Amino acid sequence: MKKGAIFGLVVIAVAIAVIISVYSSSSSYGSFNDAKKTAEELRVVGHLDKQKELYYDAAKDANYFSFYVKDKQGEECKVVYGGTKPQDFERSEQIVLTGQMVGNEFHASEILMKCPSKYTQDKIELTDVKAKKPVNI
Repeated sequence: MKKGAIFGLVVIAVAIAVIISVYSSSSSYGSFNDAKKTAEELRVVGHLDKQKELYYDAAKDANYFSFYVKDKQGEECKVVYGGTKPQDFERSEQIVLTGQMVGNEFHASEILMKCPSKYTQDKIELTDVKAKKPVNI
């Protein structure tokens, strides 16, 4: 075989491996009820329950933040995030959590917040934060 043909086959194999890797690591959307049924990472869309307590004590553990979210089906769940509390978290209108259920808690590895814009009502401000360390299970 020619060197060009071998190089072409290697490039195609690497491209297929990358596509499979990206596809298998992407998570799907669901509810807290769906997250209880699967061990895979899932994205849950909901809103912050402002009636319940937000717990964050930077002096005790700067990488532990817990709060309660109500998903689109109306089910409420405690969420534990292994990172610092995002700025203006209480102002968020909608939250997308990426993670999985551990017992009765949803352990989030990533939080995407939709916040009202500071400047105009027509613009949407999105904030994406990722956990600095995994939450101890």
